[in-house]
Amino acid sequence: MVEEHKMEVKDNTANPAPLGLMGFGMTTVLLNLHNAGLFKMSAMILAMGVFYGGIAQIIAGIMEWKKKNTFGTTAFTSYGLFWLTLVALVIAPNLGIADKPDVSSMAAYLVMWGLFTLYMFVGTLKLNKSLQAVFGSLTLLFFLLAIGEYVPIAHTIAGYEGILCGFSAIYAAMAHVLNDVYGKKVLPL
Repeated sequence: MVEEHKMEVKDNTANPAPLGLMGFGMTTVLLNLHNAGLFKMSAMILAMGVFYGGIAQIIAGIMEWKKKNTFGTTAFTSYGLFWLTLVALVIAPNLGIADKPDVSSMAAYLVMWGLFTLYMFVGTLKLNKSLQAVFGSLTLLFFLLAIGEYVPIAHTIAGYEGILCGFSAIYAAMAHVLNDVYGKKVLPL
């Protein structure tokens, strides 16, 4: 009879949540400064959407998978891909690849992301207050943006609400980083 030996491997990898939260937060703030009417859409927002909002969050999602964190994997990978699809919706018509989405199709896109985010928000009820703030405000943001496709003032309101949403994610990212660096609770989550 062969004796089985089980070896437990300790996970010493870094917490990927700050990367994903910061990528989401900074990109969200910048896009929503535009949505609030403070500046025009430009390559700056699109580049942030591809690289920090998109690719960095996908990397964070893959790292969460290694840590066996289903919520983090689903959230970061999905929102990273959200940013890539959003950029594609902006640039594909300019490149002649596809038509610009009409109001109803863009509203449907935003509603679907709002529903996904609502379900993810329910998941945060078992997590911490900072994630509840991020996902709660993001749920509201998606639905306001969908309404904003039909009612322009809702789009502007969404912009200001989105700035708050983005800063809530930046706060959560920095709380994780500072708490880890100092080895104690510096900022509450």
